Amino acid sequence: MADHTVISTRESYLKATEAIAGGNGPIAVDAERASGFRYSQRAYLIQVFRRGSGTFLFDPPAVGRFDELNAAIIDDEWVLHAATQDLACLREVGLDPVHIFDTELAARLIGMPRVGLGTVVEELLGVHLAKEHSAADWSTRPLPEPWLNYAALDVELLPDLRDAMAALLAEAGKTEIAAQEFGDELSRDLKPVRAEPWRRLSGVHSIRGIRNLAVARELWLARDELARETDVAPGRLVPDASLTAAARAMPESKRALASLREFNGRASRTELDRWWAAIEAGRTTNDLPVMRGNGDSLPPPRAWADRNPEADARLKAARAAIAELSERVAIPIENLLTPETLRRVAWAPPADPTAAAIGSALAGLGARPWQIEATSQVIAQSFVDARQNAADAAEADS
Repeated sequence: MADHTVISTRESYLKATEAIAGGNGPIAVDAERASGFRYSQRAYLIQVFRRGSGTFLFDPPAVGRFDELNAAIIDDEWVLHAATQDLACLREVGLDPVHIFDTELAARLIGMPRVGLGTVVEELLGVHLAKEHSAADWSTRPLPEPWLNYAALDVELLPDLRDAMAALLAEAGKTEIAAQEFGDELSRDLKPVRAEPWRRLSGVHSIRGIRNLAVARELWLARDELARETDVAPGRLVPDASLTAAARAMPESKRALASLREFNGRASRTELDRWWAAIEAGRTTNDLPVMRGNGDSLPPPRAWADRNPEADARLKAARAAIAELSERVAIPIENLLTPETLRRVAWAPPADPTAAAIGSALAGLGARPWQIEATSQVIAQSFVDARQNAADAAEADS
């Protein structure tokens, strides 16, 4: 393989922009982050390939903004694999596509059982694509040549993959479906803000007691602050399991915290004062959290039979019908209609659950037109069947 040069100056970046603008066809784009190593989700390498232009590897921290490149290719189609993973970090540096083709999402719509880039490239193009560097620390400098080869191949095959998938989508009559899904990816809020992000703490549901939960919250906030300051992934400072162990144990002193075997991690002792201050804050605060987070979340489906038997029957009938439809049209259930959307319409259906009314409810929950067309009649009929089965059972018992 040829050696790759990482573009790290504005002058080289502007020359590359001219070359990319002079190419032809769609632009393949990928980004590498340092998830699991860094706090930020910024891009540490951006790869671009275009036929007639070649392959370009950019160092985003060194280059800065990519507004000129964005302006040069904004009207063209960008090809990405699993676009939702990269759009946020691309937008952070000024790369904001208007037209995309997502090869990972296309693979789902085609009905491929495995949709990882290596798998679909091998199946459709007959090329084995090694993925051994996918979880590497891309903030490393200088980047090793094998990593750069890996990164370049990630984009160099995307245009050919896009063409093969576009043909399969057309053959299956799914071109318009794909277009709607790609558009939804671009318009979706990729980074929804949680009211209480500390509740993402793994194991938080195992904590009993309001005061213990307050300690868990303060520990999470203290770790998040340190992670942001040092740009280190929070779990590499102190793992989630250590925070929840400390919150459950409620040590009586800094020494007791230091001797807690379950409280470990690279910053568990060097930042002991920070963690003890967080525990004391949780012990004494008047701002106590509720045991369960606020919001409009539904009860878990396993509780529906007791809390809302009619909704439970609707959900079970609709799930079975959607599963059958998924098999028939060769689209995964979660792409045909998200489980959350189906649960919500089953929990609180329209008063008169006709196909049109179900369709309106689905639209209000964010379903795309093709999803509504495919599922509204199926869901409406399953609700009717569930009601009829319940009536028949009641009559048989009387």
